[in-house]
Amino acid sequence: MQNQSFVTEFILLGISQNLNVQKIAFVIFLFVYIATICGNLLIVAAIISNPALVGSPMYFFLVFLALLDSGLISGIAPKMIIDCLSEKKTISYGGCMMQIFAAHFFAGAEVIVLISMAYDRYVAICKPLHYNSIMNLRLCGILIGVSWAGGFLHSIIQILFTFQLPFCGPNIIDHFMCDLFQILKLACTDTYAFGYMVVANSGFFCILIFSMLLVSYAVILFSLRNHSAEGKRKALSTCGSHFTVVVLFFIPCIFEYARPPVSFSVDKIVEIFCTILTPLLNPMIYAFRNKEVKNAISKFCSRLMIVSVEK
Repeated sequence: MQNQSFVTEFILLGISQNLNVQKIAFVIFLFVYIATICGNLLIVAAIISNPALVGSPMYFFLVFLALLDSGLISGIAPKMIIDCLSEKKTISYGGCMMQIFAAHFFAGAEVIVLISMAYDRYVAICKPLHYNSIMNLRLCGILIGVSWAGGFLHSIIQILFTFQLPFCGPNIIDHFMCDLFQILKLACTDTYAFGYMVVANSGFFCILIFSMLLVSYAVILFSLRNHSAEGKRKALSTCGSHFTVVVLFFIPCIFEYARPPVSFSVDKIVEIFCTILTPLLNPMIYAFRNKEVKNAISKFCSRLMIVSVEK
């Protein structure tokens, strides 16, 4: 079907219509965005500059997780922050499609990276003698390639179907970003089937992957019964960080997409948590719960201070 859209731009209602709330939101989310980018890039720089960590699969995946989190928030937050001070919040049709693509691309790729990190922990704890032969550089590279390809495939499916929808009148989106379910409400055609395609492509996918990750952690916990107390403590520390990140990512995703294609009043809050707060919390979780990451960050910051003093 040829796209017969006559809408060239959408109007976003934003976080709130209250000017004072918008000003407060501007300050908060600008700070959150800067802190998120700095926190994630600090983790990337600290790991890359540390020879002891850069060759480890776990930290190899952590670098890509930090980059994906930076990409995810950068696809949403700058526009939202600017809109907090704008009287008229508009986004072009193309910009709206790009925002949807970016959000689903980075989120889809992050799902596969989280699976890869869980598999890495499973091999390290359940098959320690074969760890180096299984989690080699080639496999890690393949998994990262699959994550980028998977994110692109997931996102392009959403976009290709959305491009087929005709928009011929209403263009007001009660959100701070272009959201698939909000877009469906504006289409001048029956979107029932497309709505359930979104549920299958996003919601069912989230439930399936989250269930697989829960099973993998159950297997890991069961295998820990034969480890020493120190081994259990170290394993639970690294797995605990990853499991916390998984829960923070998948629970909002399941709530948002594994349901009939309707909009709820709490969608904005859930979306803020998914796209803004989770990328901020991930580096904090790994930095505070992982001794190696804390040491790497400390050494990196010390070297930066020495270089700045010498200059």
